[in-house]
Amino acid sequence: MKNNLAGTLTTLLVCAIAVTLLTEFPSPAEAAVKFGHVAPPFHGQSKGVDAFAAYVKEKTDGRIDIATFPAGQLGGERSMAEQVQSGTLQMATITTAVMQNFVPQSAVMDLPFLFPNRATAYATLDDAELQEKFFSYFPKKGFIAIGWTENEIRDFSNSIRPVRTPEDIKGLKVRVMNSPVYLDTFKQLGASPVGIPFPEIYNALQTGVIDAQENPILTTVLAKFSEVNKYITLTQHTVTECVIIVSIDYWETLSAGDQQIFRDAAKIAIKTNRAVNAELHQKLPKSGISIEQYAKQNGVEIISLTPQEREQFRKAMLPVWEKYRKKIGNELFNLVQEKIKAHKQ
Repeated sequence: MKNNLAGTLTTLLVCAIAVTLLTEFPSPAEAAVKFGHVAPPFHGQSKGVDAFAAYVKEKTDGRIDIATFPAGQLGGERSMAEQVQSGTLQMATITTAVMQNFVPQSAVMDLPFLFPNRATAYATLDDAELQEKFFSYFPKKGFIAIGWTENEIRDFSNSIRPVRTPEDIKGLKVRVMNSPVYLDTFKQLGASPVGIPFPEIYNALQTGVIDAQENPILTTVLAKFSEVNKYITLTQHTVTECVIIVSIDYWETLSAGDQQIFRDAAKIAIKTNRAVNAELHQKLPKSGISIEQYAKQNGVEIISLTPQEREQFRKAMLPVWEKYRKKIGNELFNLVQEKIKAHKQ
């Protein structure tokens, strides 16, 4: 009797422990997923990532819970890409300027003056055939690519003179992202490009170490670069596109249905991203005024290029395009050109 009772108690204890372990240590697909990026919480990219997480949670009835980490909490972009590649981080969204260090074909999105305008850029990036081809280069490098976010379209500011032509940039000391295509772009324009870290830009502008920098006008205003750079040209020379990447190890734990939910969530992310950034142009954080109102109040000159002036810049960039065509490959390079032509607005 005692032996039977002891056996029963042992069985119950083992079952209890098993239930506890299953409860406290859920399967990888059900565990909290980390999704890192570098944008501040109010930015469209951050709101897009949050929308991604909310959509996945809703569609999986809370089974997949994604925790988002803005503002580089999980490391810089290169570090996060390496973490995703090694499987220690499930998800991140990383600029193509950084991703080209892992997937060389990513450089196609950083070609200067590639898109004639924002509407054409968005229609091209949303093209299903283009996405399928572009994302196909990622798995062999250790990533699954499922969609986009963005840090906006890049513009040019300086403290010396209004810029309307390639000639106007010659001789200026310009801070650029420390990426080969960005350095080559401004060398081609006759500037002296310097790849200094983002946090050092304001001081470098203020002290005259550099004359100019290239960032989206929203970033330029929010980071207060416009306090020391009073000329902003809406060059819109590069879309700072970011690729949503997933660890292959984590991706393979997901069912086909869950993988489709993630792809659908990526569409929600970029739609939210773009909408919030457009709103921020019209209503800046804290002040609540538009960028145009801010410029008038602070003596900042905003210069819009005519189509003819943009064409001068595009022609000046053709040597850079040819250099990177070899790195990108003719197949992808030509497909991007075809899609831009098809979607031109």
